[in-house]
Amino acid sequence: MKSILRYFDKPLLKVSLVFGVITGLLAFAFFLGLYALKIMPLGNIRAFDMGVFAILISGACWYFRKTYGGGYLHLWEALTMGYVITCVAAILNGWLIYLFITQIDPSVFTDYITAGLDLLTANRKDQLSYLSEAEFMKLFNEVRDNDPSIVIKNEISQKLLLSIIPILIITLIFRKQDYGVFQNKS
Repeated sequence: MKSILRYFDKPLLKVSLVFGVITGLLAFAFFLGLYALKIMPLGNIRAFDMGVFAILISGACWYFRKTYGGGYLHLWEALTMGYVITCVAAILNGWLIYLFITQIDPSVFTDYITAGLDLLTANRKDQLSYLSEAEFMKLFNEVRDNDPSIVIKNEISQKLLLSIIPILIITLIFRKQDYGVFQNKS
């Protein structure tokens, strides 16, 4: 048990996990805010919660560089923190949303599926130009038969894809090393 606790006592992992949990909770608060404003909380507008991710990844890099790095932050440390924060936050947020749509208000998920089916049928002519009728009906049935657990998978995959560029930019901004090609070695 002590070896497990020692493993999680690394500053890089601790900071990433704490900021990941905070990010996940704030992203869920964003979801609840959309729900309270009567905006479809599972719609495309949720992509704006990437701002929460970017701000907290930046904060984590700054905090780690200031507190543990002695003013320095290597690229690999910042990349690791960015992806761990994103993974932890996406998993936590996905599960919280899943619990919300299964326990509190299932109509959020049914509205999401209905909107997806409406979008499919509205563009049916365009889609039939590159899909056969059988393929279209298969896609339609897959969307119709989705289970609420799909929200967790979607949250994780979408956040990991959407966060690639912001994490790279943030890590390049906060990276500061005590060695390098451009350092004056006189």
